[in-house]
Amino acid sequence: MRTSIATVCVSGTLADKLHACAAAGFDGVEIFEPDLIAAPESPEEIRALAERLGLSLDMYQPMRDVEGVDEEEFARVLRRAEAKFRLMQRLGMDLVLCCSNVATATIDDDEVSASQLRRLGDLAAGYGIRIAYEALAWGRFVDDYRRSWDIVRLADHPAVGICLDSFHILSRGHDPAAIAEIPGEKIFFVQLADAPLLSMDVLSWSRHHRLFPGEGGFDLTAFVGHILRAGYLGPLSLEVFNDTFRQTDAARTAAHARRSLRWLEDGVARAGALPDPGTVALLPDSAAPSGFDFVEIKAEDTSEVEQVLAAVGFTPRGRHRTKPVTLWSAGRARVVLNEQHARDLAPHLAAIGFEVDDADAVTRRAAELRLPRAYRRTYATEQPLPAAVAPDGTEVYWAQAPDAGEPAWVAEFEHGERAVPGSIVRVDHVSLTQPWQVVDESVLFYTATFALRSESATQVASPRGLVQSRVIASPDGGIRIPLNVAPPIVADPGPARGLAQHVAFSCSDVAAVARRARERGLALLEIPDNYYADLAARTDLGDDEIARLRDLGIVYDTDGEAEYLQFYTRTFGQVFFEFVERRGGYGGYGAGNAPVRLTAQNAFAGAGRVQP
Repeated sequence: MRTSIATVCVSGTLADKLHACAAAGFDGVEIFEPDLIAAPESPEEIRALAERLGLSLDMYQPMRDVEGVDEEEFARVLRRAEAKFRLMQRLGMDLVLCCSNVATATIDDDEVSASQLRRLGDLAAGYGIRIAYEALAWGRFVDDYRRSWDIVRLADHPAVGICLDSFHILSRGHDPAAIAEIPGEKIFFVQLADAPLLSMDVLSWSRHHRLFPGEGGFDLTAFVGHILRAGYLGPLSLEVFNDTFRQTDAARTAAHARRSLRWLEDGVARAGALPDPGTVALLPDSAAPSGFDFVEIKAEDTSEVEQVLAAVGFTPRGRHRTKPVTLWSAGRARVVLNEQHARDLAPHLAAIGFEVDDADAVTRRAAELRLPRAYRRTYATEQPLPAAVAPDGTEVYWAQAPDAGEPAWVAEFEHGERAVPGSIVRVDHVSLTQPWQVVDESVLFYTATFALRSESATQVASPRGLVQSRVIASPDGGIRIPLNVAPPIVADPGPARGLAQHVAFSCSDVAAVARRARERGLALLEIPDNYYADLAARTDLGDDEIARLRDLGIVYDTDGEAEYLQFYTRTFGQVFFEFVERRGGYGGYGAGNAPVRLTAQNAFAGAGRVQP
């Protein structure tokens, strides 16, 4: 299956874009006309560069407003088209995208549009060029691919076919099943884009919020299945208009785009939609991780973190035999404290580890997806832990889940204490702060690599703006990762003063953990009395229970049946800990309590500590 991408998807000059797309592994590109117009290189030079890079130039786009017009206007269309066709010959291109008319259309008549496309096809054929007619979702008269196909069929010209764009079809809620009625040879080109499911005007949605496959709410696997079953043999091309992607590094965005298409190819192959299953190799199978293997906090001095862990009931399991790294555990929760190569670094969440059912398969899958690898020196006697670098810079490791007991790497830590039972059970979730420009890429990273799924999105009010949050999780809840995007006023100062990351630990008795921490002198995050007055007013909790929660700094949430209790440490460096107790199958994160927590942290920061 050949792959292509529109140059509008990435930033930079046209030459920059071609280099990035070739390096990412695309077979070809669509040339977006504004990119060529702004380029200092001649069309012949662009053609030669593409040839040197091994890229085909698959389609020139867009040519707008060519049909549904009066004869005087159509004469101008033909003059404009002839100039474009001569330019395309210089580029060595033979396919042009013609969009349904949004500006000059005055005649709502399929026969008229078909006649004009037929005459345009006659002109194009003389230059060895074909026309791919596309119904724009905001076309004045033609906004449905089924009508654009009717017009192409009426035109009945060998140089006139149809372009099918997933955004224009799925954003309008049109059923793609009728694609099967279009002969494959008349589908001249296919453009793909995902998108979040928004309620807004379709033009703004299209221009600013398209995403790469796997990042939005469209069922692109089914869409491509309809295309291939119709007999389409051309490339699958990405056309994504997105404000973020057009201002970030071209090479990174192109690699991200190719990864998304590789993920989609795998999904289509697994759905049995390929006419020749051998054209796409399946990605290695990868079930969702069963749980967190460890979390790692890195700093030049981790002593403050050690004090917190000791106070809440973690056991020091020893120091690594070859590295300045220590291990602390409680139940199945393991926290690695790393002081290696950490000069001048405040405590921050540097890595997470997953327990997986087939570590070798995940490693092969990561290689197929071209993920950037994380490397650490491992001696011959040590357990190798493969890892990739997530888009936000977090190192993500994976290891074979043990049949029983602890993972093999734990034995590398020496001179520690034996683990003792307590109320802390495991890591419940890890909340990762994302730079604004990588959150969509992060969603794809976790879903495509580890078979996690995007579950929910919400906004949380903080004293300095809205925090955008998207949750990635495994189906059984063994892995939960909220991805949070801080408001600019919080994020701009940089990581030292940005929105803190945090690790939440699941507890069988969260009150017992809070009580132990208080007895050992650990100062927890202070929750205002106003919160508990409101809690008494909106819940059925008794006065004694409210007083107990207030005394321990525990906040509470309920969905009407299940309950959620949580408390927080103060922030140390760029991270804090949360301790939670889920009762009755509660599946959320206490989102209603987050504004209270963020305000309390902000107040603590005002007292001289680094807080979000």
